[in-house]
Amino acid sequence: MDLILWRHAQAQDPQPGEDDLSRALTGKGHKQASAMAQWLLPRLPSATRIMVSPALRTRQTADALDLPYQIVETIAPDAHPTALLMAADWPDSPLPVMLVGHQPTLGYLASRLLCGIEQPWAIKKGAVWWLQTNGNNNARLILSLCAEQL
Repeated sequence: MDLILWRHAQAQDPQPGEDDLSRALTGKGHKQASAMAQWLLPRLPSATRIMVSPALRTRQTADALDLPYQIVETIAPDAHPTALLMAADWPDSPLPVMLVGHQPTLGYLASRLLCGIEQPWAIKKGAVWWLQTNGNNNARLILSLCAEQL
């Protein structure tokens, strides 16, 4: 199974009293999302299920792909990595899955799958980590790509 973790691109700083889910991408964030989407589009398997946090910044990041996606409440900010694994049906999904989400959850998830223990790994804003099962419910890293590398 392929599991693609895409951290949302750069978003506006939180404002006093603002709902965290309503934070939008900055101009730089839109450019990051667009660059990554252009890189991803020719490489994504056509059957990829795209699952997105309900936060505006993740939806705006995924919108750059111009592909259908599902908003999944259980992968919202501060979700537990187990919730993301359940949403993705890891490692049993017959289709590749992309999760567009947040830190620190994506970092904890990546470390859990790659090392067997949850650690606070950093995934940069707008970055993609592409993982694949290695046959025993663990994963191997296929690639890690930052928007700034494009």
